[in-house]
Amino acid sequence: MKREIDLNEISDGRLYTVNDMVKIGCNDCAGCSECCRMVGDTILLDPYDLFQLEQGLKTGFEELMAGYMDLRVVDGLIQPHLRMRQEEGCVFLSREGRCSIHGYRPGFCRMFPMGRVYQEQGFRYFLQVHECSYPNKTKVKLRKWLGIPAMESYEQYIRDWHFFVQEQVKTVESTENQEIVKKLNLYLLNQFYVVPYETDEDFYSQFYKRLEDAKRVTILYQ
Repeated sequence: MKREIDLNEISDGRLYTVNDMVKIGCNDCAGCSECCRMVGDTILLDPYDLFQLEQGLKTGFEELMAGYMDLRVVDGLIQPHLRMRQEEGCVFLSREGRCSIHGYRPGFCRMFPMGRVYQEQGFRYFLQVHECSYPNKTKVKLRKWLGIPAMESYEQYIRDWHFFVQEQVKTVESTENQEIVKKLNLYLLNQFYVVPYETDEDFYSQFYKRLEDAKRVTILYQ
């Protein structure tokens, strides 16, 4: 999602890597679930998020769409996002105010209250200082906070996925033929989300095969 932001206004002025200590520790959100109630439709899901959800819930795309997920257009592209229960918050938030999918929650949820700023060769993390009101936070290594296996592979995937999506956004923005835009959107949705990934195989190898195929196909829409 494109955002025009001034880091000086929303951050502590620093850029972080996963090996840095950041003051974000919140005692496992003890007594608080505010961040799960005020996010609206902003928790966009990337292919790895969907892979994790399908594994964790032992379900598929259609079942997720039926009860947990919706689609919306972001920067001209159709993307899935977690569903909200109006004032009750995230569909996965329990009555006790706890995340019922904590072990396989999406990347945006893992990262909060951090954000990403993309640079020419990748991205760095920044702390959104106005997003979490939990008091007396402690310092935590960002790698531990994210809790994602094979972090280097994950970050490479995030970079490659981001820049691929941005290329598709440019195509959509420069295309006046809405039929072409529709076909591109349906192709991308099917290629990266609808067609199931093999849960007993490595996600990244499957993703990169799909990505290489998609790069060849999407040239036809430019």
